[in-house]
Amino acid sequence: MLRFERILCPLDFSDFSAKAYDYARSLARHYQAKLFLEHVLPPLFSAYPLYAYPDIANNLYQDLRAHAEQQLREFLKGRAANGLELESVVCEGAVTDSILSFAEKHAVDLIVMGTHGRQGFDHLLLGSVTEKVLRKARCPVLAVPKPSHNFVAPENGADPVHLRKILLATDFSRHAERALDYALSLAQEYEAELTLLHVLEEIPPSWDLSTATADVVSRLEKPIPAEARSWCTLKSRLGVGRPYQEIVRFALETETDLVILGVRGRNALDLALFGSTTHRVIHQAPCPVLAVHI
Repeated sequence: MLRFERILCPLDFSDFSAKAYDYARSLARHYQAKLFLEHVLPPLFSAYPLYAYPDIANNLYQDLRAHAEQQLREFLKGRAANGLELESVVCEGAVTDSILSFAEKHAVDLIVMGTHGRQGFDHLLLGSVTEKVLRKARCPVLAVPKPSHNFVAPENGADPVHLRKILLATDFSRHAERALDYALSLAQEYEAELTLLHVLEEIPPSWDLSTATADVVSRLEKPIPAEARSWCTLKSRLGVGRPYQEIVRFALETETDLVILGVRGRNALDLALFGSTTHRVIHQAPCPVLAVHI
């Protein structure tokens, strides 16, 4: 069974990254993984390098680093690690590049990041760091918004996250096959209900709904190991309509705790296609979305 061994959670000390930390910590506990916390200091005077005084810049940067390190210590004071292997670091450079470089250098298996909401100005902010990491990372990325329903409830140092319902949206591609491995692993670790969803934009004229449903359910359940039903509840569903709308609607109606999507690679065409279903689901989903690359 697939496992996470090294998890990276970038922090900017916002409420959004604090929520992402709850998920990163929970996953690290379940998988007994090492958890890296990274705060990135962007370069000073990057726009006007010729006007920077080296001594002043160095002193200022030392002060900023010291302040960031203190913020990390304060952040962790009220968030017990409870035996986790945890390493916190302050890095310098462009934020996106630093996160991706750190993930590559430390062979990270998962990046967990907060997103900045789904409304107004906050909606646009997703397009900055988190979205760039989602597009370019070589490992899965868990994008964590503020949930629309409360299933994150810390109690006396207990695991703050309990995933009860996991939704895997699949198009039967090789990307979706890889995402299934993660869905099964997470369902087992959290003893969660796992729903497999495939969306048809329309029913073929030669089919009726019952025929289409039977065909899709058969394809959805074919790759599931027989033993999986002994440790999680499995459901198969067919949706009809625009894929991203059906995924978001299903997640809302069932109070899904996690959506998992297989996404395309990192070449030019794949990056353009990223903006179709995956991009919209991440923007509009009422819960965290795990984007799995291959």
